Amino acid sequence: MTEPVGKDAQSSDRLLTLYEEQTRLRAELDRLRSEHERLLQEHRELQKNGDQDHDKNGGGKDEKNEKAPDKQDEKKKDDSKDEKKDDNEDDEKEQKPPLRQRAIGWVRNHPVATLVSLVALVILLIAGYFVWEYLESYESTDDAYVDGHIDPISSRISGHVVGVYVENTWSVVEHQTLVDLDPRDYEVALAQARAALAQAQAGLQATSPNVPIARTTENTNVATADLAVSSAEADVLAARQQYQAALADLQQAEANETNAAAEEARYRALVDEQEVSREIYDERLTTLKGARAIVAARRASAEAARKTVDQRAATLEQARTRAAEARENSPRQVAVQHANVETRRADVKAAQARVHQALLNLSYCKIFAPVAGIIGDKTIEVGSEVAPGQEMFAITDLNHIWVTANFKETQIRNMHPRQSVTIHVDALSQDFDGYLENMPGATGSQYSLLPPENATGNFVKVVQRLPVRIRFKPNQPHAERLRPGMSVEPKVWVK
Repeated sequence: MTEPVGKDAQSSDRLLTLYEEQTRLRAELDRLRSEHERLLQEHRELQKNGDQDHDKNGGGKDEKNEKAPDKQDEKKKDDSKDEKKDDNEDDEKEQKPPLRQRAIGWVRNHPVATLVSLVALVILLIAGYFVWEYLESYESTDDAYVDGHIDPISSRISGHVVGVYVENTWSVVEHQTLVDLDPRDYEVALAQARAALAQAQAGLQATSPNVPIARTTENTNVATADLAVSSAEADVLAARQQYQAALADLQQAEANETNAAAEEARYRALVDEQEVSREIYDERLTTLKGARAIVAARRASAEAARKTVDQRAATLEQARTRAAEARENSPRQVAVQHANVETRRADVKAAQARVHQALLNLSYCKIFAPVAGIIGDKTIEVGSEVAPGQEMFAITDLNHIWVTANFKETQIRNMHPRQSVTIHVDALSQDFDGYLENMPGATGSQYSLLPPENATGNFVKVVQRLPVRIRFKPNQPHAERLRPGMSVEPKVWVK
């Protein structure tokens, strides 16, 4: 098993500390052994002195008892021997020394066994320490598997399959041809799109000159309207002069009429007095009638001249209106022609887009591998009809695989990105080196189709799991045999 970087230095420090502790314990054992031998010697001397005192006190009593033997007492002793034996055993149990004294006595009586036991205890403590440190140095889980990109390959157009060049488990490289669709329908569509583009371009070429033509025409119309206004103004001025002349003639005729009327009245009085002849009076009367006729005619001419002025003024106003209309509509007419050109230009762009779409559809008749990998889940054969979006097979990308490990939320306390990971793959029975790429954004339950709604009912606390992503380190032997879905057991070295 590969240790993470930095653990060798820590292990060396721990071994040095344990060696020093072992040296101290050995010195302590030597001291205890010397103390044990000293106490054992003192105990032997005390026991020897006690035996001598016992011989002095008990010897005379035995001799006295031997001098007066009693057969009946011996018989009683034989009968009650067993009872006394049981009583003695009970007394011995009641008179046993304390555990501490018995332990000290056992240590004194068995120094070698004591030493071996202490050494074994120290070894067990050291081994237990290392085992504890090892168990606390990593977090592992069996809820983990190899994960990767499985790219579904589908058709972007509908068509008839005329060629399939791969099978399940075949390895493919990037941009390798996988499937061919019948391209004839899309070749016809491309030809139609190109014809529509040519038509739209011809329409644009035919419409483009209309803008300068319309601009010239409108400028001419504006100039003509302005000329009509000027002509109408001149006509109004001439009509007004004619009207003034007619008024002058009318005034002259009225003056002549007044003079003729005065002459007629004077001559009528003279005729009545017979001072002048009737012929002279008739002449003056005729002159008066002629003057009156002239006045009527001049009045009619003046009225006609006035009406002519009004007519010419109306014509002037109409010319001005037409000039204003021509001046206002001129840019609009140009804008209309310009809009027509823009419409034709938009038609050309739309036709170009249809050509591009037809080219794309024709290119979709050949389906290529987007990535290198292994083919799987093949569902089509030659002669099949495919629809847009229909999945035909899948490609497993073996160049980008990782491990998804679902750790309990209580296990990620000391985890952080870039930590070393040992990955045991069950299928290969091999360990791989990796590193923790990143921590998840939420628990697995939050990413599920129906996330929990803890606020809607009774709450039961459940230990959640978080999908942690682990990456394999590059250039490892047999890494090419890894496949998505394989069960693994990762160990994240947190210390």
